[in-house]
Amino acid sequence: MADRDTLPLPLEVRDRLAELELELSEGDITQKGYEKKRSKLIGAFLPKAPGKGMDPSVPHERRTPVTPGSSSRYHRRRSSGSRDERYRSDVHTEAVQAALAKQKERGKMAVPMPSKRRSLVVQSSMDAYTPPGEEHIGHQDTSSGSEEEGSMQGEGTPTSSQGSINMENWISRAIHGSTTSSTTSSSSTQSGGSGAASRLADVMGQTHLGKSENHSTPPDVTGYTTDSIQVERPQGSTTASRATPKYGNAELMETGDGVPVGGRVSAKIQQLVNTLKRPKRPPLREFFVDDFEELLEVQQPDPNQPKAEGAQMLAMRGEQLGVVTNWPPSLEAALQRWGTISPKAPCLTTMDTNGKPLYILTYGKLWVRSMKVAYNILHKLGSKQEPMVRPGDRVALVFPNNDPAAFMVAFYGCLLAELVPVPIEVPLTRKDAGSQQIGFLLGSCGVTVALTSDACHKGLPKSTTGEIPQFKGWPKLLWFVTESKHLSKPPRDWFPHIKDANNDTAYIEYKTCKDGSVLGVTVMRIALLTHCQALTQSCGYTEAETIVNVLDFKKDVGLWHGILTSVMNMMHVISIPYSLMKVNPLSWIQKVCQYKAKVACVKSRDMHWALVAHKDQRDVNLSSLRMLVVADGSNPWSISSCDAFLNVFQSKGLKPEVICPCASSPEALTVAIRRPTDDSNQPPGRGVLSMQGLSHGVIRVDSEEKLSVLTLQDVGTAMPGALMCVVKPDGVPQLCKTDEIGELCVCSVATGTSYYGLSGMTKNTFEVFPMNSVGAPISEYPFTRTGLLGFVGPGGLCFIAGKMDGLMVVGGRRHNADDIVATALAVEPMKFVYRGRIAVFSISVLHDERIVVVAEQRPDSTEEDSFQWMSRVLQAIDGIHQVGVYCLALVPSNTLPKTPLGGIHLSETKQLFLEGSLHPCNVLMCPHTCVTNLPKPRQKQPEIGPASVMVGNLVSGKRIAQASGRDLGQMEDNDQFLFLSEVLQWRAQTTPDHVLYTLLNSRGTIASSLSCVQLHKRAEKIATMLAERGHLQDGDHVALVYPPGIDLIAAFYGCLYAGCVPITVRPPHPQNIATTLPTVKMIVEVSRSACMMTTAVICKLLRSKEASAAVDVRTWPPVLDTDDLPKKKPPLLYKPSNPDTLAYLDFSVSTTGMLAGVKMSHTATSAFCRSIKLQCELYPSREVAICLDPYCGLGFVIWCLCSVYSGHQSILIPPSELEVNPALWLLAVSQYKVRDTFCSYSVMELCTKGLGLQTESLKSRGLDLSRVRTCVVVAEERPRIALTQSFSKLFKDLGLHPRAVSTSFGCRVNLAVCLQGTSGPDPTTVYVDMRALRHDRVRLVERGSPHSLPLMESGKILPGVRIIIANPETKGPLGDSHLGEIWVCSGHNASGYFTVYGDEALQSDHFNSRLSFGDTQTIWARTGYLGFLRRTELTDASGERHDALYVVGALDEAMELRGMRYHPIDIETSVIRTHKSITECAVFTWTNLLVVVVELDGSEQEALDLVPLVTNVVLEEHYLIVGVVVVVDIGVIPINSRGEKQRMHLRDGFLADQLDPIYVAYNM
Repeated sequence: MADRDTLPLPLEVRDRLAELELELSEGDITQKGYEKKRSKLIGAFLPKAPGKGMDPSVPHERRTPVTPGSSSRYHRRRSSGSRDERYRSDVHTEAVQAALAKQKERGKMAVPMPSKRRSLVVQSSMDAYTPPGEEHIGHQDTSSGSEEEGSMQGEGTPTSSQGSINMENWISRAIHGSTTSSTTSSSSTQSGGSGAASRLADVMGQTHLGKSENHSTPPDVTGYTTDSIQVERPQGSTTASRATPKYGNAELMETGDGVPVGGRVSAKIQQLVNTLKRPKRPPLREFFVDDFEELLEVQQPDPNQPKAEGAQMLAMRGEQLGVVTNWPPSLEAALQRWGTISPKAPCLTTMDTNGKPLYILTYGKLWVRSMKVAYNILHKLGSKQEPMVRPGDRVALVFPNNDPAAFMVAFYGCLLAELVPVPIEVPLTRKDAGSQQIGFLLGSCGVTVALTSDACHKGLPKSTTGEIPQFKGWPKLLWFVTESKHLSKPPRDWFPHIKDANNDTAYIEYKTCKDGSVLGVTVMRIALLTHCQALTQSCGYTEAETIVNVLDFKKDVGLWHGILTSVMNMMHVISIPYSLMKVNPLSWIQKVCQYKAKVACVKSRDMHWALVAHKDQRDVNLSSLRMLVVADGSNPWSISSCDAFLNVFQSKGLKPEVICPCASSPEALTVAIRRPTDDSNQPPGRGVLSMQGLSHGVIRVDSEEKLSVLTLQDVGTAMPGALMCVVKPDGVPQLCKTDEIGELCVCSVATGTSYYGLSGMTKNTFEVFPMNSVGAPISEYPFTRTGLLGFVGPGGLCFIAGKMDGLMVVGGRRHNADDIVATALAVEPMKFVYRGRIAVFSISVLHDERIVVVAEQRPDSTEEDSFQWMSRVLQAIDGIHQVGVYCLALVPSNTLPKTPLGGIHLSETKQLFLEGSLHPCNVLMCPHTCVTNLPKPRQKQPEIGPASVMVGNLVSGKRIAQASGRDLGQMEDNDQFLFLSEVLQWRAQTTPDHVLYTLLNSRGTIASSLSCVQLHKRAEKIATMLAERGHLQDGDHVALVYPPGIDLIAAFYGCLYAGCVPITVRPPHPQNIATTLPTVKMIVEVSRSACMMTTAVICKLLRSKEASAAVDVRTWPPVLDTDDLPKKKPPLLYKPSNPDTLAYLDFSVSTTGMLAGVKMSHTATSAFCRSIKLQCELYPSREVAICLDPYCGLGFVIWCLCSVYSGHQSILIPPSELEVNPALWLLAVSQYKVRDTFCSYSVMELCTKGLGLQTESLKSRGLDLSRVRTCVVVAEERPRIALTQSFSKLFKDLGLHPRAVSTSFGCRVNLAVCLQGTSGPDPTTVYVDMRALRHDRVRLVERGSPHSLPLMESGKILPGVRIIIANPETKGPLGDSHLGEIWVCSGHNASGYFTVYGDEALQSDHFNSRLSFGDTQTIWARTGYLGFLRRTELTDASGERHDALYVVGALDEAMELRGMRYHPIDIETSVIRTHKSITECAVFTWTNLLVVVVELDGSEQEALDLVPLVTNVVLEEHYLIVGVVVVVDIGVIPINSRGEKQRMHLRDGFLADQLDPIYVAYNM
């Protein structure tokens, strides 16, 4: 790019360009508009064939930076129109570039870019905005070594020796790869838009990844192809081939674990894994004890870190404050003097937005008007007897920034009336950032009156009645307009009482703290006067001097110089409002020339703006200036503005010694100021300090060559009459050593005296007694803490390195927020974010501060650009400050909360970030690099051998954990039958008309019912049909595909009558055939069904077009339609002979997505029914309401088998009917006066969510649940205690007894281990320590203690069931309250898995395991669930103490991370709590990374808010770093019929790129 100076551009074009650049830098025009106008302007002057800025063939390591001459340097730097010069220094820019280059040489892995749904990427790419061929003009900036730019264009291919993937190439590849695939998968199904995730899809073909525990998984028959069925063999057989179905057109590739995956998600994850494999920082040694053995590492001080070695510092005294005899005794006296002696002398000139003088306030007018205000406030508010304000009361001053005259009159009016003015900002809306805290300050100061100007009063928001509303958090105020025309003249005899300055409060200045709270600093009248005297002396102010003030006149330096000290010396102030500066940044320089001003008060920002806008103005002459007060000269980054300003304006008469930086704080007022000397031999102080040293709090002077240095300028010496010292920033205020950084403290009359109304904080700040090394105070007078960090250098010069408020202590090292901002701003190119809109703050996560950087992104930058800039910022900060950034977020332009003068409201920004309402458009989290204090991964201990443990029935002093249900007891009449078919025949003969089943429809009326004889006859006909039309033999398998209802029951007994083996299968969902039909097909094929029985409707569905699209319909076995039954009776019913033969097969999809069928013999079936009959006391006279899915497990047994066995009446309520009428189940329970009812979690959730607001109306409809003894949730998981409790609470008013609600527990090897019966103790709840659980230990804690997890007993152990807790690895028995695998021994255990090739042997230990020591004879079945037994204080029916079983979770589901065992549900519970928009969450691991999927109920704009919140909570509560956060739509997380999450399907869907996520964040 040709530099602008060398272009032969005419003057007016260059002027116009400068204006354009200013507009762009302020965000007044867009980048697009800027480029359009710019190319128009320069178009004519451009050479036709533009060359690139640098020859790309030069290798970038050797490229030397181009350093132009100092006079034109500024000009060129600005050519990119892009950086905040407040924070600029060329050294720093070069440092950043060198740091980035170093990172490049290291061969940094590419960072995976987050993927984002199209609708979130609103802007199209940059190319649309830049005219072709001119792209390289506006953006790049080659003036100071832009290695990065050149290499980005020049290096298409990285050299193999670097071994790195070039970032840019990688990103462009990822982007091109991503645009199509993310949108194609969105429309594949109707349920919530994800191919993987129909809510009720029980299964999706995909292989399951074997676990490394030796509790091997049940056979998975889901990964099958159409021609042959493959079963995944457990780890033992290496030959097992893996069948991997291809999703869509995703190419499959193998990742590290040899796991087949599809699509770009896995490529990114692989990349993330590789990135994370890079070596970390050196290992850390010691630990926090987190009240448990799980120890958090504590950052150890590095033995080589720099330590302070200097002598102890001495307090520095400012020169004597020489009180001149004619100095006024108080400020009011000064006003009186000038107002009467020289009333015509100008006091203040205000400007309009065109820079024309608007109004000149003379000392005479100021005096008269102030008196008028004083009189009116004191005498015209309230009544004579009860005036509203009295001397000493606080009064708010609310004036806009463009009306200093009205403010000045009101301020002096208050001083004359002896009131205390509290100047604050004008509240523009009811919800201004920080306005609530200001209201709190006014309330605590007891303010009841607010003074304001006419214009401001008119501009305040008003209600419809014309009143000013009460602002949020504000006290009720009386608004008082101070314009003269509204006030009455004071009577002749009234005169204000003018005293000498005393210890009364003069005014209160507000101060916003780091956390956003607002404090009021009180300044006494004597302090006010002394401060003015000290400023007059140190600045050499004389009468009638002219001073130009650009600062905010309501507080700080602007108030002290422009309103107070000026009046003491009868000076003339030219006030430049912020609004004028925005229009014309040169206005202050023009006014200095115009008025030949001697003094100007500015900030670095104003100097920088003047430089940007500075044209070749012939008439600029700054020789009149004797002092340029730089109000934020204590900001470490002001030095570059000062230097650059001097560079440019020295030729315009600006003398170097004129620039006077000062340091100030609300508490200590002016702390130090550089005196304007005429002696130009004494150059100002410079300190070039090592950042590394500063982070350890020590001063190490560094040569400017080094990368990470901070150059500071001095802010002069202490104020006249003040004593200054430096103390350690935390702990006891001990004096620092001479080479140590600390907080400056000042002892002087001229400081604030307290925080209004806060005595404790006042003591810590205003009443500090610094100690020397032996602990003695160095002075009898108290010091005031300034809030500034720095040191006193040679010659008593003060240097400020930062503010206490901006201090962030990360891993024991201190970093300053401003320094981090500066580094971020030095990262080229800056065209993606706005210059002044970067916020840096720290949040506390896991016992340490973590740095967060938030920037505003320009609307025209693309995703790739921004992401690339972000990753370079991270590298730069890491390189220069050696600290990791925890989170970097970009938000849309203009969305960060602003302070009244346009800066960023930091605490509000932090608040929004923590609440999850910042709505960023890009987020990059780096917890893997930042969080170095995680507990060490756990090493497993070798197990103790049996010999040392077994002593009788004790395991190391504890009872062995074993328990059993009661005995099955003596037989009753129906118990002599071994076969259910015989029981039904017996009932049909003895009680033919007794109704067994009643089916309800959605209106709650009876749809159909079956008596004993009707069921028997119907079953006979079905048996005939099977024999005649199906030509089936004994023992053939028949698939029953029915909706929940009575047909299913009849078909089941028909199969038993025909000697066939039934398998119940959930029918395909008519709206969702594509995902549900393959499951049906799979079960039919895997179970080797010889025929299918179903209804006419489903028959039609199976032959439909949609069905043939989903599966190959030609391979179905014959389908029998039972709606059309033969009339005749079977010749003979099948008489089973051997009770150990198969009665039925039970197929179910486990939560890990495995399809497993178990074999149930006739013996087991009868024992099962008998056990339930005893536990629930079921007799023919009973009625039981059942609302659950009847396809597998205990649900099927209760729905189909129990009524026939026990003879009670079952009221059947299909769960699908609840979607139409959520109250159906509870109304039926109430109407039929049912005592026992069974439901599933999904039904309970539906009632809780759907009926939450209707309990009153249900009560009025007569719903009464007081008769319910047991309401059992049928489940195969840890009890969902939150759900059962909220259900109990919700329906308590309708008579539901909380103890009635309980859960059952079953699994594949035993369909029901526990079930809360009618008698027996209530279910108990215990609280265990979640951290101990991770170590496979149970530690009981009190309710509400940190890390506690409530666990509810899973019902009572069923009769005939024995349980023991065994170690899943060693198979040894465990003690009471120890966590282990639940093993069960019972007559109704299943007899084995049903698989295709008969290789049950591999899983045989699931059904017949023996303990490795102790009782080695008994044969147990392994449930695959972890849990523990605990002996309670309660007694059961037999008088024994009751043993409670607590289920913790499935071994298959548990995740091994960092050597610890985590249960997904615990992490999910934490995540769901973090933000109101997270409705559901599921977690799984992928190549050792934790992936968290959250469902977002809210606008897509909230998606990125969730990423930091999710990462924080998992770190805080589980000590885990989240690898990937995926935000999806509601309904994407698949759930099976029991309401359990199918995490493995979700994982498969994620890896195959089928979730159509809103956002995927890869944490670094």
